[in-house]
Amino acid sequence: MKIFFLGDIVGKSGCLSVKKNLKNIIEQNDINFVVVNGENAADNGLGITKKITNQLFECGVQVITTGNHVWDQKETAGLIENEKRLLRPNNLSSTYPGKGFNIFEINDFKVGVLNLMGNVFMKKCDDVFEASVNFLNKYKLKEDFDFLVVDFHGEITSEKMAIGHLFDGKATLVVGTHTHVPTNDARILSKGTAYQTDAGMCGDYNSIIGMDKNNSLNRFMKKNSIKHFPSEGEASLCGVIVTCNIKNGLAKKIESFIYGGELSN
Repeated sequence: MKIFFLGDIVGKSGCLSVKKNLKNIIEQNDINFVVVNGENAADNGLGITKKITNQLFECGVQVITTGNHVWDQKETAGLIENEKRLLRPNNLSSTYPGKGFNIFEINDFKVGVLNLMGNVFMKKCDDVFEASVNFLNKYKLKEDFDFLVVDFHGEITSEKMAIGHLFDGKATLVVGTHTHVPTNDARILSKGTAYQTDAGMCGDYNSIIGMDKNNSLNRFMKKNSIKHFPSEGEASLCGVIVTCNIKNGLAKKIESFIYGGELSN
């Protein structure tokens, strides 16, 4: 059993590369289950639309996670109520539509996918550690699901690492999203959970975290600029591939994945 996780898809460039390459990547790597973070997939890099959601499912994605930009497209609130494969952070208030956790069946296995969001330097949400402990008290690996993927959408590395260790031995994979930069720390933690602090993004790296570099520089230097907008050069696809132990639901192997664009050089 192999699970493929792709980091934040950014704008047209990221969407185009995923749609163009994902099926071949799945075939070449014997992938069984694909999760992507789609919270920046809209053309303007903010949120996700119904059209893009459907296109991602059509090209081989099983589950789409999100983060702090989940509501930036007005249509998402209605979409997420009925589309169980589109998740929002689980520790957002229960008054928001949609779910932050669901269980999906593939090849006679049950895969749980949990979407969490950090508290430090992020939009207000419920305490992520309290929410995580409540989740772990309710759900158990190899009882409620065969494998568990946790997308932790957060700003700071220490918070991400803490969540990784909290879920160690209780999840198949804990992987960070949001910073758009792939970290060089893919490993299996001491109790068997695969971990990487940030998966990186699926977008143009000739940019500033996926946004047009010249416009972003002008904003930093307080020169004439407009709102951030995505860079549209060739995207690099960044993520991780995890080979799972079907007996205990933990990880046998984790590999960082980078394909195409600036980072492939």
